[in-house]
Amino acid sequence: MEPHSPRQQFLRCSLRPYRRRHDIKLDPALLLEDVQMKLHTVGAKYIHTFELWDKTARVDFTQAYQSGTWQGLVDGVPSEIDRNGLADSFVRFAINLHGAPPLRGKEFGAYRTKTKDETIVGAGLVVRLPTGNYLDDKLINLGQNRFALRPQIGVVHTRDKWTIEGTVEVAVYTDNNDFFDGRKLEQEPLLFTQAHLIRRLRPGESVTLSLGYNYGGEKTVDGVAKNDRNQNTAWALKYAYPISSQSGINLGYIRSKTHETTGADTETLALAMVFAW
Repeated sequence: MEPHSPRQQFLRCSLRPYRRRHDIKLDPALLLEDVQMKLHTVGAKYIHTFELWDKTARVDFTQAYQSGTWQGLVDGVPSEIDRNGLADSFVRFAINLHGAPPLRGKEFGAYRTKTKDETIVGAGLVVRLPTGNYLDDKLINLGQNRFALRPQIGVVHTRDKWTIEGTVEVAVYTDNNDFFDGRKLEQEPLLFTQAHLIRRLRPGESVTLSLGYNYGGEKTVDGVAKNDRNQNTAWALKYAYPISSQSGINLGYIRSKTHETTGADTETLALAMVFAW
């Protein structure tokens, strides 16, 4: 799905100076009401692209550090908590099944220059690792204490300066056997769909409009269904600006809304630095 030259390496340092979740609709059994959350995230992503089976492939590793504050009512009493530490790590493998041939150096640059219309089909797998800060006697944590596997398939079509992308993925979760005082948390698969419209302004500079939707993911705690199905929509606007041929800045705004009785409406402002070598 990514038209990168093989053997390129990228490092993306992300800073989300303000991330706020508001109007969080929680399970009534938790006795939590009127919860607001502010979460600051600093993260880094390493990307390595290479050739595999005559196809373009890549491996990503993402790690973030988070600092957040939650405020709300616990059984009718005002309360506030803080969490600081590492978030869960993410590893992703992706390969182009069609399009974007594995070229290097000048060949890759020449191909990108002359190719105005192109369709790429790719597949990927994201693995969420249980490496984040987790306290088994607390309800709110930065880590999830479980693995998540997210197989993906996507299509990218480029015509001149416009690109349309579409991705479908399903998240499958392992059980958390140490959820809140030794309980067992299980979760059904969660479906994600995304679409992106990208307008390139000049090399390295672009504007992206994104839409997303997810559905499913009901949880069970010690065999008791929580009736907390996810159904969320989201939209995002991102601007990418090149600093040099090997670095750039990404600025994005993301807003999501829940359509169920439990969930969260969120707003995110993200700033990222990207370096390639």
